Amino acid sequence: MAGSYSYPQIKHSQSSSSLSQPSHNNIFTSRLLLLLSLLPLSLAAFAFVLQWRGEFVDSTIRVSPSNRFEFPGMDGSTAVTKPVGCVDVLGQSRTVTFPYFRELRFDYESDGKPKISITSSTSAGLEQLLPWIYYHKVIGVTNFFLFVEGKAASPLVSKVLESIPKVKLIHRTKELEEEQAKSRIWNETWLSSFFYKPCNYELFVKQSLNMEMAIVMAQEADMEWIIHLDTDELIYPAGTSEYSLKQLVTDVPEDVDTVVFPNYESSVERDDIQEPFSEVSMFKKNFDHLMKETYFGNYKEASHGNSNYFLTYGNGKSAARIQKHLRPNGAHRWHNYMKTPKEIKLDDAAVLHYTYSKFSDLTSRRDRCGCKPTKEDVKRCFMLEFDRAAFIIASTVSQEEMLNWYREHVVWTNKDLKMKLMRKGILTRIYAPMVIIQGLKEAGVFSSLISSVQTSLSKDTFLSSNEAINYSSK
Repeated sequence: MAGSYSYPQIKHSQSSSSLSQPSHNNIFTSRLLLLLSLLPLSLAAFAFVLQWRGEFVDSTIRVSPSNRFEFPGMDGSTAVTKPVGCVDVLGQSRTVTFPYFRELRFDYESDGKPKISITSSTSAGLEQLLPWIYYHKVIGVTNFFLFVEGKAASPLVSKVLESIPKVKLIHRTKELEEEQAKSRIWNETWLSSFFYKPCNYELFVKQSLNMEMAIVMAQEADMEWIIHLDTDELIYPAGTSEYSLKQLVTDVPEDVDTVVFPNYESSVERDDIQEPFSEVSMFKKNFDHLMKETYFGNYKEASHGNSNYFLTYGNGKSAARIQKHLRPNGAHRWHNYMKTPKEIKLDDAAVLHYTYSKFSDLTSRRDRCGCKPTKEDVKRCFMLEFDRAAFIIASTVSQEEMLNWYREHVVWTNKDLKMKLMRKGILTRIYAPMVIIQGLKEAGVFSSLISSVQTSLSKDTFLSSNEAINYSSK
Protein backbone atom coordinates (compact mmCIF):
# COMPACT_ATOMS: atom_id res chain seq x y z
CA MET A 1 0.00 0.00 0.00
CA ALA A 2 1.14 3.59 -0.66
CA GLY A 3 0.72 4.59 2.97
CA SER A 4 3.03 1.84 4.32
CA TYR A 5 5.76 2.30 1.74
CA SER A 6 9.15 3.08 3.36
CA TYR A 7 11.66 5.20 1.54
CA PRO A 8 15.30 3.95 1.40
CA GLN A 9 17.64 5.51 3.98
CA ILE A 10 20.37 7.83 2.66
CA LYS A 11 23.72 7.74 4.43
CA HIS A 12 25.27 11.20 4.85
CA SER A 13 28.94 11.66 4.07
CA GLN A 14 31.24 14.15 5.63
CA SER A 15 32.35 15.29 2.19
CA SER A 16 30.02 17.63 0.37
CA SER A 17 31.51 16.67 -2.95
CA SER A 18 30.79 12.98 -2.42
CA LEU A 19 27.25 13.69 -1.16
CA SER A 20 25.91 15.33 -4.29
CA GLN A 21 25.99 12.45 -6.82
CA PRO A 22 24.73 9.60 -4.59
CA SER A 23 21.94 11.84 -3.28
CA HIS A 24 20.72 12.57 -6.79
CA ASN A 25 20.69 8.87 -7.70
CA ASN A 26 18.79 7.94 -4.57
CA ILE A 27 16.07 10.51 -5.19
CA PHE A 28 15.55 9.23 -8.74
CA THR A 29 15.35 5.65 -7.49
CA SER A 30 12.82 6.61 -4.83
CA ARG A 31 10.53 8.31 -7.30
CA LEU A 32 10.71 5.36 -9.68
CA LEU A 33 9.79 2.91 -6.96
CA LEU A 34 6.90 5.14 -5.90
CA LEU A 35 5.59 5.26 -9.45
CA LEU A 36 5.80 1.50 -9.80
CA SER A 37 3.91 1.08 -6.56
CA LEU A 38 1.12 3.49 -7.48
CA LEU A 39 0.59 2.14 -11.01
CA PRO A 40 -1.04 -1.19 -10.06
CA LEU A 41 -3.17 0.57 -7.48
CA SER A 42 -4.40 3.00 -10.12
CA LEU A 43 -5.20 0.17 -12.53
CA ALA A 44 -7.11 -1.68 -9.84
CA ALA A 45 -9.14 1.41 -9.00
CA PHE A 46 -9.92 1.97 -12.70
CA ALA A 47 -11.06 -1.64 -13.08
CA PHE A 48 -13.30 -1.24 -10.04
CA VAL A 49 -14.95 1.82 -11.61
CA LEU A 50 -15.56 -0.03 -14.87
CA GLN A 51 -17.26 -2.92 -13.11
CA TRP A 52 -19.36 -0.79 -10.81
CA ARG A 53 -23.00 -0.49 -11.97
CA GLY A 54 -24.23 1.99 -9.41
CA GLU A 55 -24.49 5.21 -11.38
CA PHE A 56 -23.41 4.34 -14.92
CA VAL A 57 -25.77 3.68 -17.80
CA ASP A 58 -24.80 1.51 -20.76
CA SER A 59 -25.71 3.69 -23.72
CA THR A 60 -26.05 0.67 -26.00
CA ILE A 61 -28.98 -0.77 -24.10
CA ARG A 62 -30.63 2.19 -22.43
CA VAL A 63 -32.33 5.25 -23.90
CA SER A 64 -31.79 8.48 -22.00
CA PRO A 65 -34.87 10.66 -21.43
CA SER A 66 -33.33 13.49 -23.41
CA ASN A 67 -32.87 11.28 -26.49
CA ARG A 68 -36.10 9.32 -26.27
CA PHE A 69 -38.47 9.81 -29.16
CA GLU A 70 -41.78 11.55 -28.63
CA PHE A 71 -45.06 10.70 -30.27
CA PRO A 72 -48.28 12.67 -30.05
CA GLY A 73 -49.81 12.25 -26.61
CA MET A 74 -46.62 10.97 -24.95
CA ASP A 75 -45.64 12.70 -21.73
CA GLY A 76 -44.44 11.81 -18.30
CA SER A 77 -47.88 11.92 -16.73
CA THR A 78 -49.46 9.32 -18.96
CA ALA A 79 -46.75 6.79 -18.16
CA VAL A 80 -47.88 6.54 -14.55
CA THR A 81 -51.59 7.31 -14.77
CA LYS A 82 -53.89 4.36 -15.21
CA PRO A 83 -56.14 4.96 -18.24
CA VAL A 84 -59.88 4.73 -17.93
CA GLY A 85 -62.58 3.47 -20.25
CA CYS A 86 -61.31 1.52 -23.25
CA VAL A 87 -57.81 2.95 -23.17
CA ASP A 88 -56.50 -0.34 -21.74
CA VAL A 89 -57.31 -2.14 -24.95
CA LEU A 90 -53.99 -1.38 -26.64
CA GLY A 91 -51.88 -1.89 -23.56
CA GLN A 92 -49.75 0.43 -21.48
CA SER A 93 -46.72 -0.10 -19.31
CA ARG A 94 -45.66 2.11 -16.45
CA THR A 95 -42.09 2.05 -17.69
CA VAL A 96 -40.73 2.82 -21.12
CA THR A 97 -38.54 0.07 -22.56
CA PHE A 98 -37.78 0.75 -26.20
CA PRO A 99 -34.05 0.16 -26.59
CA TYR A 100 -34.04 -1.85 -29.78
CA PHE A 101 -33.79 0.69 -32.59
CA ARG A 102 -31.94 3.61 -31.05
CA GLU A 103 -30.59 4.91 -34.37
CA LEU A 104 -33.98 5.41 -35.99
CA ARG A 105 -35.11 9.00 -36.52
CA PHE A 106 -38.48 10.06 -35.19
CA ASP A 107 -38.38 13.79 -35.98
CA TYR A 108 -40.41 13.44 -39.15
CA GLU A 109 -40.94 17.15 -39.68
CA SER A 110 -37.25 18.03 -39.80
CA ASP A 111 -36.18 14.92 -41.67
CA GLY A 112 -38.58 15.27 -44.56
CA LYS A 113 -36.70 13.64 -47.42
CA PRO A 114 -37.72 11.48 -49.09
CA LYS A 115 -41.40 11.96 -48.32
CA ILE A 116 -43.24 8.63 -48.44
CA SER A 117 -47.02 8.18 -48.32
CA ILE A 118 -49.23 5.16 -47.84
CA THR A 119 -52.80 4.88 -49.06
CA SER A 120 -55.25 2.23 -47.91
CA SER A 121 -58.93 1.34 -48.06
CA THR A 122 -59.99 0.03 -44.67
CA SER A 123 -62.86 -0.80 -42.35
CA ALA A 124 -60.65 -1.89 -39.43
CA GLY A 125 -60.85 -0.65 -35.84
CA LEU A 126 -58.30 1.14 -33.69
CA GLU A 127 -56.83 -2.08 -32.31
CA GLN A 128 -55.47 -2.74 -35.81
CA LEU A 129 -55.06 0.74 -37.26
CA LEU A 130 -53.00 2.39 -34.51
CA PRO A 131 -50.20 -0.22 -34.48
CA TRP A 132 -50.27 -0.25 -38.28
CA ILE A 133 -49.94 3.54 -38.59
CA TYR A 134 -47.28 4.04 -35.93
CA TYR A 135 -45.17 1.11 -37.06
CA HIS A 136 -44.95 2.69 -40.50
CA LYS A 137 -44.21 6.08 -38.93
CA VAL A 138 -41.27 4.46 -37.16
CA ILE A 139 -39.76 3.14 -40.39
CA GLY A 140 -40.19 6.48 -42.16
CA VAL A 141 -43.65 6.90 -43.72
CA THR A 142 -44.66 10.56 -43.73
CA ASN A 143 -48.34 10.77 -44.77
CA PHE A 144 -51.34 8.45 -44.75
CA PHE A 145 -54.39 8.72 -47.03
CA LEU A 146 -57.04 6.41 -45.57
CA PHE A 147 -60.31 5.71 -47.37
CA VAL A 148 -62.49 4.58 -44.48
CA GLU A 149 -65.71 2.62 -44.11
CA GLY A 150 -67.28 0.50 -41.38
CA LYS A 151 -65.59 0.74 -37.98
CA ALA A 152 -62.84 2.93 -39.37
CA ALA A 153 -65.46 5.52 -40.36
CA SER A 154 -67.28 5.55 -37.01
CA PRO A 155 -67.24 8.93 -35.20
CA LEU A 156 -64.89 8.02 -32.36
CA VAL A 157 -62.41 6.05 -34.46
CA SER A 158 -62.34 8.86 -37.00
CA LYS A 159 -61.76 11.39 -34.21
CA VAL A 160 -58.75 9.42 -32.93
CA LEU A 161 -57.26 8.89 -36.38
CA GLU A 162 -57.70 12.52 -37.39
CA SER A 163 -55.79 13.60 -34.28
CA ILE A 164 -52.64 11.89 -35.65
CA PRO A 165 -50.48 14.33 -37.64
CA LYS A 166 -50.30 13.66 -41.39
CA VAL A 167 -53.23 11.22 -41.38
CA LYS A 168 -56.02 12.20 -43.79
CA LEU A 169 -59.35 10.36 -43.78
CA ILE A 170 -61.60 10.13 -46.82
CA HIS A 171 -65.08 8.84 -46.01
CA ARG A 172 -67.08 6.93 -48.58
CA THR A 173 -69.91 9.33 -49.25
CA LYS A 174 -72.35 9.74 -52.07
CA GLU A 175 -70.32 12.69 -53.32
CA LEU A 176 -67.15 10.57 -53.39
CA GLU A 177 -68.87 7.83 -55.38
CA GLU A 178 -70.23 10.38 -57.83
CA GLU A 179 -66.77 11.82 -58.31
CA GLN A 180 -65.22 8.38 -58.84
CA ALA A 181 -67.93 7.52 -61.34
CA LYS A 182 -66.33 10.12 -63.61
CA SER A 183 -62.90 8.45 -63.48
CA ARG A 184 -61.18 7.55 -66.73
CA ILE A 185 -60.53 4.13 -65.19
CA TRP A 186 -64.01 3.08 -66.32
CA ASN A 187 -62.93 3.59 -69.92
CA GLU A 188 -59.71 1.57 -69.58
CA THR A 189 -59.41 -2.11 -70.46
CA TRP A 190 -56.82 -3.09 -67.83
CA LEU A 191 -59.46 -3.31 -65.06
CA SER A 192 -62.59 -4.03 -67.07
CA SER A 193 -62.74 -7.73 -66.17
CA PHE A 194 -63.37 -6.73 -62.54
CA PHE A 195 -66.24 -4.33 -63.19
CA TYR A 196 -69.77 -4.97 -61.87
CA LYS A 197 -68.92 -8.04 -59.80
CA PRO A 198 -69.53 -8.44 -56.06
CA CYS A 199 -67.30 -8.79 -53.01
CA ASN A 200 -63.55 -9.05 -53.70
CA TYR A 201 -63.91 -7.90 -57.31
CA GLU A 202 -65.84 -4.85 -56.16
CA LEU A 203 -63.20 -4.17 -53.50
CA PHE A 204 -60.42 -4.41 -56.08
CA VAL A 205 -62.11 -1.79 -58.29
CA LYS A 206 -62.80 0.43 -55.29
CA GLN A 207 -59.16 0.23 -54.23
CA SER A 208 -58.02 1.24 -57.70
CA LEU A 209 -60.35 4.25 -57.72
CA ASN A 210 -59.12 5.25 -54.27
CA MET A 211 -55.50 4.87 -55.38
CA GLU A 212 -56.18 7.19 -58.29
CA MET A 213 -57.45 9.89 -55.92
CA ALA A 214 -54.58 9.27 -53.50
CA ILE A 215 -52.08 10.08 -56.26
CA VAL A 216 -53.57 13.58 -56.55
CA MET A 217 -53.49 14.02 -52.76
CA ALA A 218 -49.88 12.83 -52.64
CA GLN A 219 -48.90 15.32 -55.34
CA GLU A 220 -50.62 18.17 -53.47
CA ALA A 221 -48.79 17.15 -50.27
CA ASP A 222 -45.45 17.18 -52.09
CA MET A 223 -44.88 13.45 -51.60
CA GLU A 224 -42.11 11.68 -53.50
CA TRP A 225 -43.30 8.07 -53.13
CA ILE A 226 -46.66 6.35 -52.72
CA ILE A 227 -47.45 2.81 -51.59
CA HIS A 228 -50.80 1.06 -51.59
CA LEU A 229 -51.05 -1.22 -48.57
CA ASP A 230 -53.84 -3.06 -46.79
CA THR A 231 -54.11 -2.67 -43.04
CA ASP A 232 -53.19 -6.34 -42.50
CA GLU A 233 -49.80 -5.72 -44.16
CA LEU A 234 -46.54 -4.25 -42.86
CA ILE A 235 -43.55 -3.10 -44.90
CA TYR A 236 -40.40 -4.98 -43.88
CA PRO A 237 -37.37 -2.87 -44.94
CA ALA A 238 -34.78 -5.63 -44.65
CA GLY A 239 -31.39 -4.96 -46.16
CA THR A 240 -31.05 -1.48 -44.66
CA SER A 241 -28.64 -0.74 -41.84
CA GLU A 242 -31.18 1.30 -39.87
CA TYR A 243 -34.38 -0.67 -40.59
CA SER A 244 -35.54 2.36 -42.56
CA LEU A 245 -37.93 2.63 -45.48
CA LYS A 246 -36.52 6.11 -46.11
CA GLN A 247 -33.06 4.69 -46.56
CA LEU A 248 -34.38 1.92 -48.80
CA VAL A 249 -36.10 4.24 -51.31
CA THR A 250 -33.22 6.72 -51.14
CA ASP A 251 -30.94 3.99 -52.47
CA VAL A 252 -33.24 3.29 -55.46
CA PRO A 253 -31.64 4.52 -58.73
CA GLU A 254 -33.17 7.73 -60.04
CA ASP A 255 -34.30 6.17 -63.32
CA VAL A 256 -36.45 3.55 -61.51
CA ASP A 257 -40.16 4.36 -61.40
CA THR A 258 -41.62 1.55 -59.28
CA VAL A 259 -40.24 -0.84 -56.68
CA VAL A 260 -41.80 -4.24 -55.92
CA PHE A 261 -41.83 -5.69 -52.41
CA PRO A 262 -42.31 -9.48 -52.64
CA ASN A 263 -44.81 -10.60 -50.01
CA TYR A 264 -44.17 -12.97 -47.12
CA GLU A 265 -47.27 -14.68 -45.73
CA SER A 266 -47.94 -15.13 -42.02
CA SER A 267 -47.82 -18.74 -40.81
CA VAL A 268 -49.68 -18.86 -37.52
CA GLU A 269 -48.85 -21.47 -34.91
CA ARG A 270 -51.96 -21.10 -32.73
CA ASP A 271 -55.68 -20.83 -33.36
CA ASP A 272 -56.28 -18.16 -30.71
CA ILE A 273 -54.28 -15.23 -32.14
CA GLN A 274 -55.85 -11.89 -31.16
CA GLU A 275 -53.26 -9.30 -32.18
CA PRO A 276 -51.36 -10.65 -35.21
CA PHE A 277 -48.79 -7.82 -35.36
CA SER A 278 -47.71 -8.61 -31.80
CA GLU A 279 -48.12 -12.39 -31.78
CA VAL A 280 -47.04 -13.74 -35.18
CA SER A 281 -43.33 -14.18 -35.89
CA MET A 282 -43.23 -16.98 -38.49
CA PHE A 283 -43.61 -16.20 -42.20
CA LYS A 284 -43.44 -18.11 -45.44
CA LYS A 285 -41.03 -16.52 -47.89
CA ASN A 286 -42.01 -15.47 -51.37
CA PHE A 287 -40.69 -17.65 -54.21
CA ASP A 288 -38.85 -14.55 -55.50
CA HIS A 289 -36.58 -14.84 -52.46
CA LEU A 290 -35.97 -18.60 -52.82
CA MET A 291 -33.89 -20.78 -55.08
CA LYS A 292 -36.05 -22.47 -57.72
CA GLU A 293 -34.87 -25.90 -56.62
CA THR A 294 -35.89 -25.16 -53.03
CA TYR A 295 -39.28 -23.76 -54.02
CA PHE A 296 -40.33 -26.56 -56.38
CA GLY A 297 -38.66 -29.31 -54.35
CA ASN A 298 -40.68 -28.47 -51.24
CA TYR A 299 -43.84 -27.10 -52.84
CA LYS A 300 -46.21 -29.79 -51.57
CA GLU A 301 -45.09 -29.61 -47.95
CA ALA A 302 -44.92 -25.82 -48.02
CA SER A 303 -48.48 -25.64 -49.37
CA HIS A 304 -49.66 -27.13 -46.06
CA GLY A 305 -52.44 -29.20 -47.57
CA ASN A 306 -53.83 -26.36 -49.68
CA SER A 307 -54.06 -26.00 -53.44
CA ASN A 308 -51.45 -23.22 -53.69
CA TYR A 309 -48.15 -22.24 -52.10
CA PHE A 310 -49.72 -19.14 -50.50
CA LEU A 311 -53.20 -18.97 -49.02
CA THR A 312 -53.88 -15.71 -50.84
CA TYR A 313 -51.95 -13.49 -53.26
CA GLY A 314 -48.28 -13.99 -54.14
CA ASN A 315 -47.33 -11.08 -56.42
CA GLY A 316 -46.28 -8.61 -53.72
CA LYS A 317 -47.02 -4.90 -53.44
CA SER A 318 -45.20 -1.94 -54.98
CA ALA A 319 -44.11 1.61 -54.30
CA ALA A 320 -44.18 4.25 -57.04
CA ARG A 321 -42.24 7.43 -57.51
CA ILE A 322 -44.69 10.35 -57.77
CA GLN A 323 -44.59 11.75 -61.29
CA LYS A 324 -46.86 12.94 -64.07
CA HIS A 325 -49.38 10.53 -65.59
CA LEU A 326 -48.98 8.00 -62.74
CA ARG A 327 -51.92 5.62 -62.42
CA PRO A 328 -52.81 2.48 -60.47
CA ASN A 329 -52.56 -0.88 -62.15
CA GLY A 330 -54.80 -2.79 -59.81
CA ALA A 331 -54.23 -2.91 -56.05
CA HIS A 332 -50.73 -4.41 -56.31
CA ARG A 333 -48.98 -2.31 -58.96
CA TRP A 334 -48.59 1.18 -60.42
CA HIS A 335 -48.27 2.18 -64.06
CA ASN A 336 -48.13 5.30 -66.20
CA TYR A 337 -50.48 6.54 -68.93
CA MET A 338 -47.64 7.90 -71.05
CA LYS A 339 -44.83 5.37 -70.70
CA THR A 340 -43.90 1.90 -69.52
CA PRO A 341 -42.41 2.45 -66.07
CA LYS A 342 -39.04 0.96 -65.13
CA GLU A 343 -39.59 -1.49 -62.30
CA ILE A 344 -37.20 -3.34 -60.00
CA LYS A 345 -37.86 -6.09 -57.46
CA LEU A 346 -36.17 -5.93 -54.08
CA ASP A 347 -33.89 -8.78 -53.00
CA ASP A 348 -34.25 -8.41 -49.21
CA ALA A 349 -37.17 -6.16 -48.31
CA ALA A 350 -40.71 -7.54 -48.32
CA VAL A 351 -44.30 -6.82 -47.33
CA LEU A 352 -45.52 -8.99 -44.46
CA HIS A 353 -49.07 -10.15 -45.12
CA TYR A 354 -50.97 -11.25 -41.99
CA THR A 355 -53.67 -13.17 -43.84
CA TYR A 356 -56.20 -15.37 -42.01
CA SER A 357 -54.05 -14.89 -38.93
CA LYS A 358 -57.11 -14.86 -36.67
CA PHE A 359 -59.77 -17.54 -36.62
CA SER A 360 -62.40 -14.79 -36.74
CA ASP A 361 -61.11 -13.83 -40.21
CA LEU A 362 -63.14 -16.74 -41.58
CA THR A 363 -66.45 -15.33 -40.39
CA SER A 364 -65.58 -11.68 -41.04
CA ARG A 365 -64.92 -12.42 -44.70
CA ARG A 366 -68.10 -14.45 -44.86
CA ASP A 367 -70.19 -11.69 -43.31
CA ARG A 368 -69.17 -9.01 -45.79
CA CYS A 369 -70.03 -11.03 -48.90
CA GLY A 370 -73.51 -12.03 -49.93
CA CYS A 371 -72.69 -14.89 -52.29
CA LYS A 372 -74.19 -18.34 -52.07
CA PRO A 373 -71.87 -20.96 -50.54
CA THR A 374 -71.59 -23.03 -53.70
CA LYS A 375 -68.52 -23.74 -55.82
CA GLU A 376 -70.05 -21.95 -58.79
CA ASP A 377 -71.36 -18.85 -57.06
CA VAL A 378 -68.24 -18.14 -55.00
CA LYS A 379 -66.35 -17.66 -58.27
CA ARG A 380 -68.36 -14.46 -58.73
CA CYS A 381 -67.11 -13.14 -55.38
CA PHE A 382 -63.55 -14.35 -54.93
CA MET A 383 -60.53 -14.49 -57.21
CA LEU A 384 -58.48 -16.91 -55.10
CA GLU A 385 -59.17 -20.58 -54.44
CA PHE A 386 -58.50 -20.47 -50.71
CA ASP A 387 -60.89 -17.53 -50.23
CA ARG A 388 -63.59 -19.54 -51.97
CA ALA A 389 -63.01 -22.64 -49.86
CA ALA A 390 -62.89 -20.63 -46.63
CA PHE A 391 -66.15 -18.86 -47.49
CA ILE A 392 -67.95 -22.15 -48.12
CA ILE A 393 -66.65 -23.68 -44.88
CA ALA A 394 -67.60 -20.62 -42.83
CA SER A 395 -71.08 -20.64 -44.36
CA THR A 396 -72.00 -24.34 -44.14
CA VAL A 397 -70.46 -26.04 -41.08
CA SER A 398 -70.63 -25.70 -37.31
CA GLN A 399 -68.25 -23.60 -35.24
CA GLU A 400 -66.35 -26.70 -34.09
CA GLU A 401 -66.00 -28.05 -37.63
CA MET A 402 -64.90 -24.65 -38.85
CA LEU A 403 -62.22 -24.51 -36.13
CA ASN A 404 -60.97 -27.98 -37.07
CA TRP A 405 -60.73 -26.93 -40.71
CA TYR A 406 -58.85 -23.77 -39.72
CA ARG A 407 -56.37 -25.81 -37.67
CA GLU A 408 -55.81 -28.24 -40.52
CA HIS A 409 -55.36 -25.70 -43.33
CA VAL A 410 -53.97 -22.57 -41.63
CA VAL A 411 -52.31 -23.38 -38.29
CA TRP A 412 -48.79 -24.83 -38.33
CA THR A 413 -48.48 -27.33 -35.47
CA ASN A 414 -46.08 -29.94 -36.89
CA LYS A 415 -42.74 -29.05 -35.25
CA ASP A 416 -40.70 -31.37 -37.45
CA LEU A 417 -42.16 -29.90 -40.63
CA LYS A 418 -41.59 -26.36 -39.40
CA MET A 419 -37.99 -27.15 -38.56
CA LYS A 420 -37.42 -28.75 -41.95
CA LEU A 421 -38.84 -25.77 -43.84
CA MET A 422 -36.89 -23.40 -41.60
CA ARG A 423 -33.66 -25.15 -42.54
CA LYS A 424 -34.62 -24.93 -46.21
CA GLY A 425 -35.22 -21.19 -45.82
CA ILE A 426 -38.89 -21.41 -46.80
CA LEU A 427 -40.14 -20.46 -43.34
CA THR A 428 -38.41 -17.67 -41.48
CA ARG A 429 -38.69 -15.84 -38.17
CA ILE A 430 -39.15 -12.05 -38.23
CA TYR A 431 -39.33 -10.27 -34.89
CA ALA A 432 -38.72 -6.61 -35.73
CA PRO A 433 -42.40 -5.59 -36.12
CA MET A 434 -43.30 -7.33 -32.84
CA VAL A 435 -40.49 -5.53 -31.03
CA ILE A 436 -41.38 -2.10 -32.43
CA ILE A 437 -45.11 -2.40 -31.77
CA GLN A 438 -44.55 -3.78 -28.28
CA GLY A 439 -42.20 -0.87 -27.62
CA LEU A 440 -44.85 1.57 -28.76
CA LYS A 441 -47.40 -0.06 -26.45
CA GLU A 442 -45.08 0.03 -23.47
CA ALA A 443 -44.33 3.67 -24.19
CA GLY A 444 -48.05 4.40 -23.92
CA VAL A 445 -48.32 5.78 -27.45
CA PHE A 446 -51.70 4.24 -28.27
CA SER A 447 -53.36 4.68 -24.88
CA SER A 448 -52.10 8.27 -24.62
CA LEU A 449 -53.59 9.10 -27.99
CA ILE A 450 -56.97 7.64 -27.06
CA SER A 451 -56.87 9.42 -23.69
CA SER A 452 -56.20 12.75 -25.36
CA VAL A 453 -59.29 12.31 -27.51
CA GLN A 454 -61.29 11.07 -24.55
CA THR A 455 -60.63 14.29 -22.65
CA SER A 456 -62.09 16.28 -25.52
CA LEU A 457 -65.34 14.35 -25.38
CA SER A 458 -67.84 13.85 -22.63
CA LYS A 459 -67.41 10.60 -20.74
CA ASP A 460 -70.91 9.46 -21.64
CA THR A 461 -70.32 10.07 -25.33
CA PHE A 462 -67.02 8.22 -25.23
CA LEU A 463 -68.33 5.17 -23.36
CA SER A 464 -71.38 4.92 -25.61
CA SER A 465 -68.98 4.58 -28.53
CA ASN A 466 -67.25 1.49 -27.12
CA GLU A 467 -69.47 -0.85 -29.08
CA ALA A 468 -68.66 1.00 -32.30
CA ILE A 469 -64.95 0.35 -31.76
CA ASN A 470 -65.66 -3.31 -30.98
CA TYR A 471 -63.41 -3.46 -27.94
CA SER A 472 -65.70 -5.66 -25.88
CA SER A 473 -63.42 -8.68 -26.44
CA LYS A 474 -60.58 -6.83 -24.69
